[in-house]
Amino acid sequence: MLEIHRTCIPWLTILLGLALSSEGAYAQVAAKQTDNKKPNIVFILVDNLGYGELGVYGGGILRGAPTPRIDKLASEGTRLLNFNVEAQCTPSRSALMTGRFSIRSGTYAVPIGGVADGLTLWEITIAELLSGQGYATGIWGKWHLGSAEERFPTHQGFDEWYGIPRTYDEAFWPSLNEAKGLLPSTGNKQGWNSKIASPEPIYDARKGEKAKQVGELNLETRRTMEAEITNRVVDFIKRNASSGQPFYAYVSSSMVHMPTLPNPEFVGKTGNGDWADCLAELDYRTGQILDAVQEAGIENNTLVIFASDNGPEATDPWKGDSGPWRGTYFTAMEASLRAPFIIRWPGKVPAGRVSNEIVHIVDMYPTLAHIGGAKLPDDRPIDGVDQLDFFLGKETSSREGFPAYVADRLSAVKWHNWKMHLIWQVNMYDPPVTLPLPKVINLLTDLKEERDVGATNSWVGVPMTKIIFEMEQSLKKYPPIKAGTPDPYVPPK
Repeated sequence: MLEIHRTCIPWLTILLGLALSSEGAYAQVAAKQTDNKKPNIVFILVDNLGYGELGVYGGGILRGAPTPRIDKLASEGTRLLNFNVEAQCTPSRSALMTGRFSIRSGTYAVPIGGVADGLTLWEITIAELLSGQGYATGIWGKWHLGSAEERFPTHQGFDEWYGIPRTYDEAFWPSLNEAKGLLPSTGNKQGWNSKIASPEPIYDARKGEKAKQVGELNLETRRTMEAEITNRVVDFIKRNASSGQPFYAYVSSSMVHMPTLPNPEFVGKTGNGDWADCLAELDYRTGQILDAVQEAGIENNTLVIFASDNGPEATDPWKGDSGPWRGTYFTAMEASLRAPFIIRWPGKVPAGRVSNEIVHIVDMYPTLAHIGGAKLPDDRPIDGVDQLDFFLGKETSSREGFPAYVADRLSAVKWHNWKMHLIWQVNMYDPPVTLPLPKVINLLTDLKEERDVGATNSWVGVPMTKIIFEMEQSLKKYPPIKAGTPDPYVPPK
């Protein structure tokens, strides 16, 4: 028996080796399949979060609440110091969706109402591109790119949507006639009523179906909006992770847009007031989403982006903080244009990296399209540039500068660390003043934009004028869509 046993040993060794080899081969195939699988994308776009609010950007406890989950996210990925947005909510969201400066799409200002608003159906959103590549797509929170059914997100490439079509300050409307609280009521004879302007509805919608109204935005529902958004995002992540379908989750956070009101569970949590309580809630909700990604086992194949659509709130008592920069949103000051941006993709995007290279929100369109394997439309100008190589570790951004519009006014141009103001406006409530001569700022030596150095640096006008000229020529070749244009829109030949 001993001899037989010894004789069998080589064969057992061979069989074990084959088994281990096969196991290794299967593991390699599985790993290859994982590598080839389209990555999931979670894009958290917070609302009016200033540059100086988060701990990792110099805020956190200085603003009344630490932000440990978001700070940790930054340490796990790359943080940008020169991520730029457009000057208002609607323009930034339009740029994100289309990769086009909002001046082109007729979405260059927050709509007031009374006419068609938002993106025409001719525009091709990033959700449509990714959906065409087999992605499940969802949006939760405000849309702000069309308040009529035919322009809702579920008609623009998204499979599902929960949220509001317009914006959160409309939460005030139902309370304007209430004779309680610190603010005087307006009175229903001269104030708001639903026959003049309908209250902001809260919708639950699915592609191919008419949106269902499930609530109304008011000061009470405003407080619970962020929790509802997060719960639905977590459910979406779990569902698609389980099915194996790649997904694009566009989390249009309600924080910290005015009225900045925390969930009842967070009221008094920091002891530093409502604004700090909201910052604490934002960090917690972000953590819930990150936990859902991790618990689903898809963290390594999921790209997470955390960014803000604008500079900080400019209205008391909800004013935000812009860190080292000057001004407010609705201007071309750095406080308006620069916003927080963090990107994490384990094993691909360098961890702990900090960069001052210029990136613009329009760049997200071609970058995410590249990641999802989608081809960009070639029948229209796309202003965004693909930043994937930069995000994966290339030292320099693919962008050198950009024109900065405030509404439909070309107000400034940025190029590397230089800025040229054509129209001067520091705060959103200031009148815009056209300058007799452009004001040139060196953003490395003058963060507050106080000193015009154009006289000794007139050479900077050459690359900046080139940016202006190219934009003007493009707008002549491709006339912009006028605000209020109804569907169907057909571009002029």
